[in-house]
Amino acid sequence: MLEYCIMLLLHKEPAYASDIIQKLKEARLLVVEGTLYPLLTRLKNDNLLSYEWVESNQGPPRKYYKLTPQGESFLGELEASWRELTQTVEHIKRSGHSLRGESAERQVITL
Repeated sequence: MLEYCIMLLLHKEPAYASDIIQKLKEARLLVVEGTLYPLLTRLKNDNLLSYEWVESNQGPPRKYYKLTPQGESFLGELEASWRELTQTVEHIKRSGHSLRGESAERQVITL
């Protein structure tokens, strides 16, 4: 889920790691640098993210991350999986069926 949230943020615009942490915090998802940086590195190594160095007025250059075309495609797959998952959860929540003795339709979701 964290990977999906980060990619959603970067889909909107390139971002500096501290900006990503702040935006996640605003969304009530607390993430520390020790969690974020390894994830960003893995996504970069998987060619889902790239980065560029941008000069800063407040210190050393900053590394801004953005989605690659492959990352955009993968984000589309994550969005489809998320929709399927939420539909399944909503179906279960709405269902008045008891689990005892009743057959249930199965849906397979690949995440």
